[in-house]
Amino acid sequence: MKKTSTRLADGRELIYYDLRDDAVRDAVDRRPLERTVTTSEVRRDPLLGDSVAIASHRQGRTYHPPADECPLCPSQGERLSEIPDSSYDVVVFENRFPSLAGDSGRCEVVCFTSDHNASFGDLTEEQAGLVLDAWTDRTSELSHLPSVEQVFCFENRGAEIGVTLGHPHGQIYAYPFTTPRTALMLRSVAAHKEATGGENLFDAVLEQELADERVVLEGEHWLAFVPYAAHWPYEVHLYPKRRVPDLLGLDEDARTEFPKVYLELLRRFDRIFDGQDGGKEGAGEPPTPYIAAWHQAPFGQLEEFEGVSRDDFALHLELFTIRRTSGKLKFLAGSESGMNVFINDVPPERAAERLREVASS
Repeated sequence: MKKTSTRLADGRELIYYDLRDDAVRDAVDRRPLERTVTTSEVRRDPLLGDSVAIASHRQGRTYHPPADECPLCPSQGERLSEIPDSSYDVVVFENRFPSLAGDSGRCEVVCFTSDHNASFGDLTEEQAGLVLDAWTDRTSELSHLPSVEQVFCFENRGAEIGVTLGHPHGQIYAYPFTTPRTALMLRSVAAHKEATGGENLFDAVLEQELADERVVLEGEHWLAFVPYAAHWPYEVHLYPKRRVPDLLGLDEDARTEFPKVYLELLRRFDRIFDGQDGGKEGAGEPPTPYIAAWHQAPFGQLEEFEGVSRDDFALHLELFTIRRTSGKLKFLAGSESGMNVFINDVPPERAAERLREVASS
């Protein structure tokens, strides 16, 4: 991997990640951009104890542009985009409309490929491995910023999820606090550790899932399963079998196997709904909308989680879709949105069975 850092016309950082060591990245951003002005503010809810980012400047962000005006495609001639060069492998840049900025953290965009019509599942294993390298590098770099406590790499795919740019891309949020979901996990880990005299909860969950009927895919170094209490209709958790706290902790064997396992999962997700409700197999069901979310240990102090260290946390990816069956979505209604109590219409065992049925031939 070759890494080249440069600046856009408004001062934001842009980084090229290339497969070839001889790649030259000296294109200049020729757009007449003014400095980005953000109004991001993090406010803490005194009742729930969580945080909300207030970012009014995002109201003016780019919204469903036509393909020939996509800001994530490479620049061509006088058609100038966020990427000054005419081609790229993987690019990361500071978001022009960040939810978090300055003392409130940082937001970045990750472009997986220059091919506007592709998706992550269309990448080669080599390309997917380069994205993993970029995620890992950004996690390392962002963790050293004084305002950052946790780094979150994720992808939203599909208009149903709320994606406003169709180009294959993800994002990285660098939070100035430990996120509520991670805090819940750490409290559970602490309670289990105390109750069992030191046993790790993540290890116990992985051992139980290996012995159950919800395993979807197993490699030498990775395990993918539908969790026992899945919140979403089709939800898969992907863990390295050797517990590590973050992407930086993955060894070379796990990094090498990841692209093959992850690409297979994504391709299965795109086949889940083929043939459902009387539809023909492969009859053109729109691509499955999904969220893919990396969970990493916070880089800040963990004193509030008594007896727990970063090494007690287990890196894992959660992949889920809001589509519950062909042509129907799972909406977060009263119970989910009002009380955070999920109601899942698809039994996890059936979801796992279906994801095994649609394996690549």
